[in-house]
Amino acid sequence: MNLIELRAVEVGYHREAVLPPVNLDIAAGAAIGIVGPNGSGKTTLVRTMLGLLRPIGGQIAFPRDKRPRFGYVPQRASVDVSFPLTSYEVALMGRYGLTSAGRRPGPTDVERTREALRDVGALELAQRPFHALSGGQRQRVLVARALAAEPEILVLDEPTTGMDLPSEHSMLMLLRSFTRRGIAVVLISHQLGAVADHVEQLVVVAGLEHPVAVGARAELLTSERLTKIYDKPIAVRTVDEHSVIFVEHENGNGSGKP
Repeated sequence: MNLIELRAVEVGYHREAVLPPVNLDIAAGAAIGIVGPNGSGKTTLVRTMLGLLRPIGGQIAFPRDKRPRFGYVPQRASVDVSFPLTSYEVALMGRYGLTSAGRRPGPTDVERTREALRDVGALELAQRPFHALSGGQRQRVLVARALAAEPEILVLDEPTTGMDLPSEHSMLMLLRSFTRRGIAVVLISHQLGAVADHVEQLVVVAGLEHPVAVGARAELLTSERLTKIYDKPIAVRTVDEHSVIFVEHENGNGSGKP
């Protein structure tokens, strides 16, 4: 059964849409990539799904008659690291929405937080100051904070920005392990190539002027479909079973990443 269904949903601000209507289903265990250029409306779409913004058109349905539990990992650039908190204390914040106001964390909260840190390979960082961690370590702790909330849908905004290639690969493989546990994972990225090999379904957005393309990875990840979506000659190649996507120039050479 789907956890959430979007039917001709329009998103935007002050009754002004930033994307054409979107149709999207998210089922348990799904791996979905929402990709598009910076400023194209990706985050606005996700904020609407999270319930932080009201849709300005269409309908968002919950087939199980309740909103699924979300875990949200924001862009690292938007996280204030100046607070003198340990990694454990940051991860424990994920439990706040599951406890009543004013109640101190109990044994269950402690155990779920430690499990979340263990799941992302960051338990040994529990007592280290969050601000002293590397970028990749902070990202793992932020994922642990989202996992501590026991989410049914885990949403990550630009999860690999600023990571080196080994750390990026490690993070994406970690996220795929959650889908095998029935958690739906939604990756937001401006780099299609960074997430294409790690999702089963793509949502490609390119602003208000272009229809939102939603479909299986194999269906959308072709030169013909991406060229039509982006209005640019996009080439898709497979190298060592990995997708390489780039803008192709008239002379046949390519540069840049859509």
